[in-house]
Amino acid sequence: MADVSPIDVQKALKGAEYPASGEDLVSVAKSNGAEDTVVKKLQSSGSKRYDGPDDVQKAIFGSGGKS
Repeated sequence: MADVSPIDVQKALKGAEYPASGEDLVSVAKSNGAEDTVVKKLQSSGSKRYDGPDDVQKAIFGSGGKS
């Protein structure tokens, strides 16, 4: 599986308005032409509500933001 970087996620979520649900962010990512791997990461992140980009990063990559 191809790695997804925090930068890929932020590019995919350009223009997202927070707070947002996971479904909202998946929709934004698809509208921005995000790679399937990014969309799948968002779909499987498990968080139902995001208060901002930091919440998205924590949900996908853990508390450190990077692996």
